[in-house]
Amino acid sequence: MLSHSAKGLGILLAVLLAPVTHASDIGRPASPEEVKLWDIDVRPDGAGLPRGRGTVRQGKQLYTVNCEACHGASGEGGIKDRLVGGQGSLVTSKPIKTIGSYWPYATTLFDYIRRAMPYTAPGTLSNDNVYALVAYLLNLNGIVPANATLDQNSLPKVTMPNRDGFVPDSVFRLD
Repeated sequence: MLSHSAKGLGILLAVLLAPVTHASDIGRPASPEEVKLWDIDVRPDGAGLPRGRGTVRQGKQLYTVNCEACHGASGEGGIKDRLVGGQGSLVTSKPIKTIGSYWPYATTLFDYIRRAMPYTAPGTLSNDNVYALVAYLLNLNGIVPANATLDQNSLPKVTMPNRDGFVPDSVFRLD
């Protein structure tokens, strides 16, 4: 039977003699085309928004098919988060965080829906469908009218009710 020191020496030798693999030995740099596929972020000022357009009416149809099962018939709650209402509740002891009460930028709603929804198949909606869903959800929250059409030019101009409810971090500035 080997002593503890002999076992320790054996382990030390095994570690020292084992081949070393560096991170540079694994994988390859991503091609510009591969990077472009993942470069889909949308900033609060609208930079990164893709071409496309959608109406409130189109969004209502899409919502029924893709969102209603989780968020309820009119966005007021289901098995997932409530999307509508809550305006003025953030200063109460029971704030209701919804698109209309909490989100500071409409562009981040587009970004989130495009990346993460629908829950069962994230990232499968077309840009037109995402604009339509955003239009419908903003309409449900009383932010855009029922005849609104949103696109990459009009969406950044939407002023959310809680736009000034966030204080920018001086270290993280977009200007």
